[in-house]
Amino acid sequence: MESSGSIRETLTEAIRFWEPRRLAYNLVLTAVTVGWFMLGWDHFRPALHTRMLLVLLALAAAANICYCAAYLVDIPLQHSSFRAIWRPKRWWLWLAGLLLAVLLASHWINDEIYPAVGTAMLNPAAVMIKS
Repeated sequence: MESSGSIRETLTEAIRFWEPRRLAYNLVLTAVTVGWFMLGWDHFRPALHTRMLLVLLALAAAANICYCAAYLVDIPLQHSSFRAIWRPKRWWLWLAGLLLAVLLASHWINDEIYPAVGTAMLNPAAVMIKS
């Protein structure tokens, strides 16, 4: 059985594993968001202004805070007797977290943002002009 090492070594190992993958995580979530916005471009285009960009920035920050949850699983497992089994399989946790993040981002865009854009952009004057 492998020694679990000091907390400093464990944190260093966790950072070395998780932080390089954060870039891929952010790129995938960005691609999902851009993809949804492109699919509904006619609907989203009028809403692209500073306020919407601030909302997207806040959601990106929340996604990165959620990414840090991996440390809550990884660090205790590195200090357990399962360390030798866990370390080569950590990428499963990354993949599961990424898929969950894609699912949540898609849900948020389609169920929260998409309908809100339609009602927030509804302008009675514009409706009257079209009539």
